Amino acid sequence: MDRSTIIAGFGGQGILFAGTVLARAAMAEGQQVLWIPSYGPEMRGGTASCTVIVGDTEIGSPVVDRADAVVALNPPSLAKFEAIVAPGGVLVVNTSLIEAEPTRTDIEIVRVPCTSLARSAGDDKLVSVVALGALLARRDLVAISSVRDAIAAIVQAKRPQILAADLAALETGFRAASGVLVPA
Repeated sequence: MDRSTIIAGFGGQGILFAGTVLARAAMAEGQQVLWIPSYGPEMRGGTASCTVIVGDTEIGSPVVDRADAVVALNPPSLAKFEAIVAPGGVLVVNTSLIEAEPTRTDIEIVRVPCTSLARSAGDDKLVSVVALGALLARRDLVAISSVRDAIAAIVQAKRPQILAADLAALETGFRAASGVLVPA
């Protein structure tokens, strides 16, 4: 069974990083993965999104008409992607930047102040990592331990000094969406 996740927001919010982390964690668990980035020519501030499809068998198509999960980190992303969340799916909304209320009643809506939580975890650029933690609290896509390992593998190679902030952001998002302690 394939499960698709779209993470969307402004460039500079770590959209592609969060998608890479999710894809790498799924691969480490032996799942099939497609990772599809989408972004404009702007380095920061432009619109960016990332689609990650995870499956236990080969994935037949990269086309996502209905996403199982959408993470909307800014207002244009909510406007663009809310409609494609599959009935029964989940929509994670960054309430730090999005004031509009989602209109769907057939999906789970998880409201998390991702930007302010990222700032309190150590770096407001880790918005997408907070959102990924929130998503994992509501959907069993991969084990949070696999996500921690993926973050460590990616971050240790380039910027080991920010690893603690990344892991704190992940756990902060998880706690915000679940209200429970982060599993080991």
